[in-house]
Amino acid sequence: MAHVDQAPIFWSFRRCPYAMRARLAIAASGQKVELREILLRDKPADFLATSPKGTVPVLKLEDGQVIDESRDIMFWALGQNDPENWLAVWRRNTDSATAFLNRLDGAFKHDLDRYKYASRYDRDAGSTHRDNGGAFLAEIDQDLQQTGTLSGAQLGLLDFASLPFVRQFRIADPDWFDNQSWPHLHAWLGGFLDSASFQRVMQKYPQWSPDGQSIAFPPQP
Repeated sequence: MAHVDQAPIFWSFRRCPYAMRARLAIAASGQKVELREILLRDKPADFLATSPKGTVPVLKLEDGQVIDESRDIMFWALGQNDPENWLAVWRRNTDSATAFLNRLDGAFKHDLDRYKYASRYDRDAGSTHRDNGGAFLAEIDQDLQQTGTLSGAQLGLLDFASLPFVRQFRIADPDWFDNQSWPHLHAWLGGFLDSASFQRVMQKYPQWSPDGQSIAFPPQP
């Protein structure tokens, strides 16, 4: 674990899909940050002092600026360096890309939470939220027919912003998910889960502590 000097501080929780997509963008950009892995049930005082709302991911830049929304962290990282041209879809049609991301982070995430965690919300409504989310995924399956991506000729912003949430939707009931007639979506998600990029950002790290060794992210290939 390398020491990190004068790098942005990045607070993360490995399984959180918001933190996952931020890690994907940081890794793709090659920007070096100091990773601080936390447990959401045991939030450090330093983390809450940085972002009192207490959600991950959070990025604190060298000048003290705090970015505590995952999409904003993605744009920050890719704005520094975008070697794989993830932002091409954004530049090509900002309004359409924004509408997709808003729907993903809005209605779909709402249904995902109330399906996956139905016991916390309304157990009887879980299947309704599953069906609502499934309708959105069926649309994605149709969108993937032409190129196998949501971002155009190659995987980009829309794909990596949404794949962690589609993965989480599948985790709620893998048998049901895998039996849906979404061939393009299944191939898209499967390719992501088998990719070196996914494995790279899902490495396990020790929980951060003030006296622990700093961790450089992304890891060296």
